[in-house]
This record gives sequence, C-alpha cells and structure tokens, in this order.
Amino acid sequence: MARDLRGFGLPGIAAFVVVMITLLLGSNPFVPLAALLVLIWAWRSRTPWCEIGFARPRSWIASLVSGIALGIAFKFLMKAIVMPLLGADSVNRAYHYLAGNRAALPSAIWMMIVVAGFGEEVVFRGYLFERLGKVLGSALWTQLFIVLLTAVVFGLAHYSNQGLAGVEQGTIVGLVFGAIFVRTRQLWMLMAAHAAFDLTALAMIFLDVESDVAHLIFK
Repeated sequence: MARDLRGFGLPGIAAFVVVMITLLLGSNPFVPLAALLVLIWAWRSRTPWCEIGFARPRSWIASLVSGIALGIAFKFLMKAIVMPLLGADSVNRAYHYLAGNRAALPSAIWMMIVVAGFGEEVVFRGYLFERLGKVLGSALWTQLFIVLLTAVVFGLAHYSNQGLAGVEQGTIVGLVFGAIFVRTRQLWMLMAAHAAFDLTALAMIFLDVESDVAHLIFK
C-alpha cells in the first residue's frame, strides 16, 4: 500500500486527485483539510517527513524569527513598490470589510495562520514539490519549472476573490517562496513567513493604512 500510494499507479494518482480537488473547492476551510490529507498521505505512504519540508531546522528560534522578518518586509515591499508598479489598486477591495472590524478579527487571524501559513505551504510547497519532483527529477531546469508552475497555480488560486492583482501578487509570492523551498527544503520558516506576510496585510487593512503604505514611495 505504501509503495502504491507513493507511486504513480492508480492509488498514487487517486491520492493526488483527492488532495487537489479538496484544495480547489475554493472555500478557505478546505485548504487546511487538503493539507491534512497530505499529512495522512505522507504517513500512509511512509514518505519521509523531510521530503515534504518537515525537516528539523538547525535553530527553531532563528527559523521562526527569520521567517517572520521576511514575511513582514516582503509585504511592505509588495505593497509599497511592486504592486503600485503593476498598477494595482491601493486598497484590497476583497478584504476591505476588515478595516476597523474587530468582530471579524479572530476568523481573519485564523485564516492567515492556519489556512495560509499552514495549509497553503504544506500543499503548494511541500506536497506539490515532492510529487512533481518525483515525476520530473531533480535537474536544475526541472526545479525552475516546478517553481514557475506552482507559482502560477498559486497565483491563479487567488483570482476568484482578489482578481488580477491577487494573481499577480500570489504568483510573485509563489516564485519567492518556491525558490526558498528549493534551496532549503524546509517549511517551518516559510510557514512563519507566509503567516507574517498575511498578518501584516491584515494589520494594514484593519488600521486602514493600506493606501498610505501603497503611496509611501509613489505618490
């Protein structure tokens, strides 16, 4: 069973399809469910945890601190420089309802940490890189292709609720995080970075300073 699940016969392909369908259902609660299915697949297929990014870091503190710092800095870079250059709206209309909305904060924080930080990283980086790597190999060009492919898919996953700007930002984030994962093969720092990135975005929206940050450099 373990060999069949990890291979690309009917059980392995079926497992992949189930994970991806669960992920693409489009509702936030299904993203961590897809990640949970990945963990179950890894356990049942006896896939080493390090192969989907759960390798023990040299320093937990350094990994988490560097991830948080990266996430915060990356979000400011995207909001103040990259997205204005791409012509994006200075306000994220899809989530602007969170501005000053204390009642919605708990669910929003949950979404940023569990759905984005945990769920999306396990599936888009850990799982997809492992599966595509098994099919395509580990040559440099295949790694570059996997980074590009997963970044595009990650970007497109944001179209339904954030439009073109969401696709652009998601693709860039996918490229950066994918490149880091190719280099480190560890998810812990990326989980912290992803959660920090989204929580920083949430703070900007909640404090209603999105426009101020977006016009910090380009008036």
